[in-house]
Amino acid sequence: MTGQPIPVIIDCDTGVDDALALLFAVRHPGLDLRAVTCVAGNTDVDGVVRNTLTVLEQAGAGDVPVARGAERPLIEAARSARHVHGADGMGDLGLPAPARRPVDADAVTLLRREILASPRPVTLIPTAPLTNIALLLRTHPEVTWNIERIVFMGGAVATGNATPVAEFNVWHDPEAAAVLLTAGVPITMYGLDVFQRVVVPGAQVRRLRASAEPGARLAGELLAHRPAAPDPDRDAPDGDALDGGDSDGGLGDAGAVCAVADPEGLTTRLLPVEVSLAPGPTRGQTIVDRRARPGEAEIHGGHREQAMVDVGLDVDVARYVKLYLDTVERR
Repeated sequence: MTGQPIPVIIDCDTGVDDALALLFAVRHPGLDLRAVTCVAGNTDVDGVVRNTLTVLEQAGAGDVPVARGAERPLIEAARSARHVHGADGMGDLGLPAPARRPVDADAVTLLRREILASPRPVTLIPTAPLTNIALLLRTHPEVTWNIERIVFMGGAVATGNATPVAEFNVWHDPEAAAVLLTAGVPITMYGLDVFQRVVVPGAQVRRLRASAEPGARLAGELLAHRPAAPDPDRDAPDGDALDGGDSDGGLGDAGAVCAVADPEGLTTRLLPVEVSLAPGPTRGQTIVDRRARPGEAEIHGGHREQAMVDVGLDVDVARYVKLYLDTVERR
């Protein structure tokens, strides 16, 4: 590998697949994980901090600074996803309590400090509701001069999961997501359309679970907690048949970090995106305009200013699965 590692900061709500993302970021030689900030989402923010510190210790990265962030969205109450991630947010795996504590600074302070101190522009990777990022952009807009790109896991072009049209991270704090789109830096949306496709076959999950190395074994346990429904259209890595049933494991948020380490594996298109903030069934929807030309609404009502976002539309599944496995088993 040539060149210097990419400085990255992950903003997360750890969370099973956020933990998978952290394991990858720590171990990939092309990434320099400078800090991790925590926000309420999959579980409460104190649980997120605890889980994040534990994962970093298991991965052998106990020196990465971690900060506690927002405990609720900008407007609405926090709404966890414990039914997906377990009561502790980490699949109820019984992981040990961390030996260290977060830094004595809030998430926005740590984000500002690490972004401005980086000798190279930073890539931000939010894998959670975007509350911390919105607060940073509104409080310290000067940070954008040293942000290379924001690659966020959130949104959907087609089908949502929190609602029929809204993905959880954006739905949890739609106002924050709308603020993100005004950042004035390049943005990549790694949404559900690609998120749900990157699945590790059961045989590989079992191999990780049997590893003697703590980080690789943790990756296997986490993947086993993220069963993937059989999909006849899903690609199998290296031509292997995918195990059926619940033995396959979805990479989830970790795919967004793979997209930073290896952007060639993600097919994107620069498209107008906006977030629905209206009450009702479309709240939190990411409206991605894929039309070839303006329609009657624009012709009769004028154009609205919309953010242009590199939207993930396709992903090389085999490439990212191999990249993930090679990286987490590196040591």
